[in-house]
Amino acid sequence: MTDSENGWKNSADAWIKRIDEGDPNREYLLDPVMLGLCGDVAGKRVLDAGCGEGRFCRMLSAKGAITTGVDPTAKLIAAARQRHPKGEYIMGLAERMPFKPGTFDLVVSYVALVDIAGYKEAIREMADMLKPGGKLVVANLTSFATATTTGWARGADREKLHWTMDHYMMERGVWADWCGIRIINHHRPLSAYMKAFLGCGLVLEFFDEPVPTAEQLSFAPSLDDSSKKPDFVVMRWRKG
Repeated sequence: MTDSENGWKNSADAWIKRIDEGDPNREYLLDPVMLGLCGDVAGKRVLDAGCGEGRFCRMLSAKGAITTGVDPTAKLIAAARQRHPKGEYIMGLAERMPFKPGTFDLVVSYVALVDIAGYKEAIREMADMLKPGGKLVVANLTSFATATTTGWARGADREKLHWTMDHYMMERGVWADWCGIRIINHHRPLSAYMKAFLGCGLVLEFFDEPVPTAEQLSFAPSLDDSSKKPDFVVMRWRKG
């Protein structure tokens, strides 16, 4: 599936605008966890598979990492190169990356697997790119978030009653719309992802479904929904 078919080509400008305006989910909820799991990256070769406009590459580069970003959307890669000239940004698919196995100390997938049709191939590629002992740090939408039918069920006064979902075990692509962005998000049960990671011989070191703290909610009240149901899962895997 190309970026035209999955919506990313037409959504690139809206995505960049959203990132520039600030995404509370990333800034308050995910960034602290992801940066903590990446650890000391000074002098390390880091690959961001599905880098978008390069935001997380820039954050890791500021901590001394030697970063490479891969993304299939030309406009996002162009923006990444413009914003971070010293970084390496390559237009390509996470399912078929143009690097030798064992090239990187750390591979990052920051809410990208949900966008990738060939997720099993992408996970295999990311594992292959790691040096022995290297780490793979992943954030993704939770599977019950992507299994929704209509989002929140609401009462007579539009109050949120409960989160809707169905056909949890059925893998499928679903169009998602927000902030002028319209892309396909792929739903898979958590077990499908875990089998793919474990099938590559990776060892799970960390697993969490982060929810906002009271302090984070004071800065970003829009995260309140994530207090009711975790929207993201975060993992760190080690290559043996």
